[in-house]
Amino acid sequence: MNKVILMGRLTRDPEVRYSQGEQSIAIARYTLAVDRRFRRDGDQQTADFISCVAFGRQGEFAERYLRKGLKIAVTGRIQTGSYTNKDGQKVYTTEVVVEDHEFAESKAASDANSGFAPADRPSPSVAAGDGFMNIPDGIDEELPFN
Repeated sequence: MNKVILMGRLTRDPEVRYSQGEQSIAIARYTLAVDRRFRRDGDQQTADFISCVAFGRQGEFAERYLRKGLKIAVTGRIQTGSYTNKDGQKVYTTEVVVEDHEFAESKAASDANSGFAPADRPSPSVAAGDGFMNIPDGIDEELPFN
């Protein structure tokens, strides 16, 4: 079985291209920085940088919604390949072919991590107080459950 599950942050905005032909499909490429669980002695790197490629609807989703710094969860499969570069050297590749990706944090957390906070939207603590919406008085009989 070839199944991969990753959670990490995008290192840059996805690079999206469309295939040629009558029915072109989106091909999105991006890199995920995935934190390592443990640090080895003397190892300065605390994350692995995993190349991902998404095709079709998943590629369109990446183009529309994914941005640098966003934390996502990816499921897919590992694909290896090789090609000969212009210098005649054989280059081996490994990437994750994305079958599904999901947001792994809220929009507010994402904005906080990217340093961007929309000014026209109140912060969640001001808007919600304890996190729950107040139900107006007299609406009990309109609720479909009790």
